[in-house]
Amino acid sequence: MPLTRANQKQLDNYLRTHRRKAGLSILELGILLAYADEGAVSRHERSKTLPPLLIAIAYEVIFQAPVSQLFPGMREMVELTIEPRLLRFEQELQQRNKNVTQASRIAQKLAWLSERRNIKEI
Repeated sequence: MPLTRANQKQLDNYLRTHRRKAGLSILELGILLAYADEGAVSRHERSKTLPPLLIAIAYEVIFQAPVSQLFPGMREMVELTIEPRLLRFEQELQQRNKNVTQASRIAQKLAWLSERRNIKEI
C-alpha cells in the first residue's frame, strides 16, 4: 500500500532497529519472510509501504515484539481514527436506547463500550 508524504512520518517503525539488533541483513530478513529479494523489507523499514497483515505478524514472531510496538505510528494513526468513531457510535446507541424492542442488545453494546473505556484508562 503506497503512502503519502504527509502520513509517512506518522508511520515510522522500529523494524530497522530490531533487524540491526538481531544482526540480520535486509536480505536475510527478506528470506525469513519468503521474499525473493530485500526490496519489500526495505520499503517497510522506510515506511514507503505497509506490510500485509501476515508479514506484520511474521515480523512480530521474528522479533518477539507486538506489531503495535514495531509500528507505533501506525497504531497511533488507527487509534486517532477509530476512537472518535467509537464515541459517535456510543452516542448513537444512547439515542437508540429509547427503542424498547432493541434495548437489551443496545445495553450490551453500551456496557462493552464502557468496559473498554475503563480498561483503556487503567
